[in-house]
Amino acid sequence: MTIKSKLLWRCRRGVKELDVVLTRYVETQYDDASDVEKNTFDALLEYEDPDILRFVLRQEVPADKAIAGLIEKICNPSS
Repeated sequence: MTIKSKLLWRCRRGVKELDVVLTRYVETQYDDASDVEKNTFDALLEYEDPDILRFVLRQEVPADKAIAGLIEKICNPSS
C-alpha cells in the first residue's frame, strides 16, 4: 500500500463532506505540497471529525497556525 493510498483511506471519515474535501486535497494538491505541509495534513487527520468539520465550515479557527493555513488551502485550492 502506497503512502497516498494510505492517506486516501484515512480521508474516509464519518462525514461524507469531509471525505470529499480531504480526498480532493490528496488527489489534487498533496503531491506538490512541501514536507512540512504533508506533515501538517497528517496532523490534521488526527483531529476528530467534528473538529475538522467546524474548521472546514469556518465555525472555528484551529489554534495551530499551520493547521489553519492548511484548512484555508484545502477550502480555497486556487488561492
